Amino acid sequence: MSNLTNIQPLEDFDWEGYEQGAAQTEQSREDQAAAYEKSLNNVGDHDVVDGTVISINKREVVVNIGFKSDGIISANEFRYNPDLKVGDTVEVYIENQEDKKGQLILSHKKARATKSWERVNAALEKEEIVKGFVKCRTKGGMIVDVFGIEAFLPGSQIDVKPIRDYDVFVSKTMEFKIVKINQDYRNVVVSHKALIEAELEAQKKEIISKLEKGQVLEGTVKNITSYGVFIDLGGVDGLVHITDLSWGRVSDPHEVVELDQKLNVVILDFDEEKKRIALGLKQLTPHPWDALDANLKVGDKVKGKVVVMADYGAFIEVAPGVEGLIHVSEMSWSQHLRSAQDFMKVGDEVEAVILTLDREERKMSLGIKQLKEDPWENIETKYPVGSKHTARVRNFTNFGVFVELEEGVDGLIHISDLSWTKKVKHPSEFTKIGENIEVVVLEIDKDNRRLSLGHKQLEENPWDVFETVFTRDSIHEGTIVELLDKGAVIQLEYGVEGFATPKHLVKEDGSQAQQGEKLPFKVIEFNKESKRIILSHSRIFEDATRNEQREARKAERATKRPAKEQQPTIQNQAASTTLGDIDALAELKAKLEKGE
Repeated sequence: MSNLTNIQPLEDFDWEGYEQGAAQTEQSREDQAAAYEKSLNNVGDHDVVDGTVISINKREVVVNIGFKSDGIISANEFRYNPDLKVGDTVEVYIENQEDKKGQLILSHKKARATKSWERVNAALEKEEIVKGFVKCRTKGGMIVDVFGIEAFLPGSQIDVKPIRDYDVFVSKTMEFKIVKINQDYRNVVVSHKALIEAELEAQKKEIISKLEKGQVLEGTVKNITSYGVFIDLGGVDGLVHITDLSWGRVSDPHEVVELDQKLNVVILDFDEEKKRIALGLKQLTPHPWDALDANLKVGDKVKGKVVVMADYGAFIEVAPGVEGLIHVSEMSWSQHLRSAQDFMKVGDEVEAVILTLDREERKMSLGIKQLKEDPWENIETKYPVGSKHTARVRNFTNFGVFVELEEGVDGLIHISDLSWTKKVKHPSEFTKIGENIEVVVLEIDKDNRRLSLGHKQLEENPWDVFETVFTRDSIHEGTIVELLDKGAVIQLEYGVEGFATPKHLVKEDGSQAQQGEKLPFKVIEFNKESKRIILSHSRIFEDATRNEQREARKAERATKRPAKEQQPTIQNQAASTTLGDIDALAELKAKLEKGE
């Protein structure tokens, strides 16, 4: 500040001579210069002093520090303080008392920086409110000039409400509270939100104290999340949960509301301690079930949209907030367990029949298979006994094949009805799942919704013919196709199979027949009813041996028989023999009989 007011006139100044134009003496000039020098502040380079703003324009601020000349500072150094005016006292740093042009060079920015660290620490300790200039955006927030220090303003600390546009704060001067300082790294964190939270807390307490359940208030949509919408009720926030936005299902709250939208909400509940307020939007309109057409009844057809899918069924919205469940069992006449996703997906428009309707419980069950005729109503007409059809193999069991003739019409082919000739151990040997198979209807069980089907019945029974071919003791060529503990399976002509036990597989040389060998076999048993042919390879050469032995015995007997026949002749010729001769003949007879 200037000290010109303290200048005293020289006591020995010659005023009369001055008036007459007399020149001052050298001594008087020196005295005047000394007096002038005394009137100036004694400042040195790099000092920080106070100065007074004497003029301001867009580019410069002129500051008087009581020196022989005024200093000029760039207006940019005062951006943080848009309220700067003539007469304000500011801190300045003396960079140079006199440059080449004789100009006093000052810096306000450096003066602030010199004392800034002490100031921010003092402001944190005393919880002072400081002014700062928002310089630019950065990751996660803004950079703010506070006392010449670049401080960080987190995005979450700009305001109590979420910020959608950070750029509007750039180049603005705002008030802040210093909330954190890292002494090691000299990092400063400031908050603008902290200044208004205390005031808001007081407002919240006052607002919450006046709240009542069922009260309807106007609010503004402040934020939209995946689980609900936050509403500003004028100083206090409430949440409309996604389930309370609409009577219908809402997948995204953006479908119902938008940011900054004003709307009425009803208070459902609130917690004064936690300051939580639960709001509702759908409660301002009647429940859709109450407005449901009173004439709607079981058996009526309705249209709706699939809103939720589950494995067990689909929920259909027939009106906003009115849903019905189509259980998977009501989607098809088929009895096969399937997933609801096989029939429809979310968003599909479907038509259904009302199966049950409970207005008090607000429940409705629907069906879509009822839109088609039940195929079992006239099963005898469409699939009469003896009729032939093409079916699709759906599943196997140890005892047969389950097939589907059409959706909802299933049948079973018993394993014994697959083939006349082949011994089928498991249906997978005969066909595959998903393949088509020709069938004939054998029996209808309408009550249990089952058909007994046959495949072999499509052809005549070949065993009627086999009975005349594979007669007992007839011999046929056969190939051993499978060896088992109890015997072997023999493949015969015409595709028929026979069976031989181990003792009937012994070859003439005493070795056992092996799988793959082709040998002659004799039929030792044929059973048409059980479709069984018992074979033997051993019998062929065993019977031949027996026949040979039998023929040998016959031949032997034939050679001995004439001697017997001659005995009477001998006796006749010897009618007059003696008793000794008779004894000899008796002995010969005994010998012959003994020989036989």
